[in-house]
Amino acid sequence: MEEAYYQTVEKEVFTTRGFRILVVDDEPSVRRAIRMLLEHSGHQIWEADGGAAALRQLTDHSFDLVITDYLMPGMNGDQLVARIRKLLPAQSIILATAFPEEFQTLGDPAGKVDALLIKPFTLTELHAAIQQVLTRPPLSRPNFI
Repeated sequence: MEEAYYQTVEKEVFTTRGFRILVVDDEPSVRRAIRMLLEHSGHQIWEADGGAAALRQLTDHSFDLVITDYLMPGMNGDQLVARIRKLLPAQSIILATAFPEEFQTLGDPAGKVDALLIKPFTLTELHAAIQQVLTRPPLSRPNFI
């Protein structure tokens, strides 16, 4: 049953092409991997190596989605999310973290993410998160994937 769900989600995501996505992560290899996966699916990808660079990108370009890491030097993902919400309240955001217990125990500390993606994640989980976030009204409720 679960496999059939993921096959359906994958088909839906692969037919939904052309989203403009900003990927924020301090690890270059993570950014490159996500870029390759999403460009292969037809999306346009921009990269930022941290919160300050992401905010500069957001003032220069518009994006359908921001995917940001949680644990980064300088400005954590939750701090970045708070700044994005002040700048662009309706921006769709997925927060990726290897520390989901913080979010599941405390709730969404950033208060405003559209989905939480738990690392390590699969391509199917990444596509499912994008599909869920970009096909529902912004900020309708956080999802844990």
